Amino acid sequence: MSEFSIDDTVDITDVVCPTTFVKAKVALEELDDGQILSIKMNDGEPVQNVPRSIKEEGHKILKLIDNEDGTYNLIVRKVGD
Repeated sequence: MSEFSIDDTVDITDVVCPTTFVKAKVALEELDDGQILSIKMNDGEPVQNVPRSIKEEGHKILKLIDNEDGTYNLIVRKVGD
């Protein structure tokens, strides 16, 4: 992940949809515009729904990394309102 400077991380592997997006959104709201958040999530519904929802909020998806253990890291840049 050296191409990004991660400002904060949130692990949502212990929650289920739709709470996954809520936790990710709260973590993003705590960042300043332009900062980068790494969101660790489980495969399945979170990987399908969280990136789409974050994009709909207007933030930029930089990368989705397969950790090859049933989890993914979604790298997101916060975009201001």
